Amino acid sequence: MSAWSGARRAVRAALLGIAAFVVLVEEWGSRPLARAAAWIARWPPLAHLEALIRRSGPRAALALFLGPALLLFPLKLAALALIGAGHVALGVGVIVAAKLVGTAFVGRLFVLLEPQLMQFAWFARALAWWQSVKARLVGAIHRSAAWRAARRVRRRVGAWLLRLPRGMR
Repeated sequence: MSAWSGARRAVRAALLGIAAFVVLVEEWGSRPLARAAAWIARWPPLAHLEALIRRSGPRAALALFLGPALLLFPLKLAALALIGAGHVALGVGVIVAAKLVGTAFVGRLFVLLEPQLMQFAWFARALAWWQSVKARLVGAIHRSAAWRAARRVRRRVGAWLLRLPRGMR
């Protein structure tokens, strides 16, 4: 193997790892976070706000959907400044919190606004493209040695937990 192909494999593995993390947070994190946001939205004032959001037109829906990303961007920049100033834990904490809150609200907004957003042909194409890319990424992740090893560990831990007495589980 040449140095070039070895470097290419290393870069590909690193990018796959980053993509796996993004897919994990966005796909598997957005569902429970969106459910939590839906639970919070049962509060009557928020339920009324959601009803207004559902009735918005396509352009307003697009602005509402993109809003959280634009609002969180300066916060993420501030977090990077904190990291640069030596406050690494605080900066990472701010980024993680912003990601969780942003994922929850964007997921909930998508549920509310999908019909309006799909009226934009470019949005429908972009969503189809993302779903295709995500499916390929998930397939590559599932075929990876790390994923297979993690599943083996999960099965072993599950079997070990089943052997524990009922009161200790």
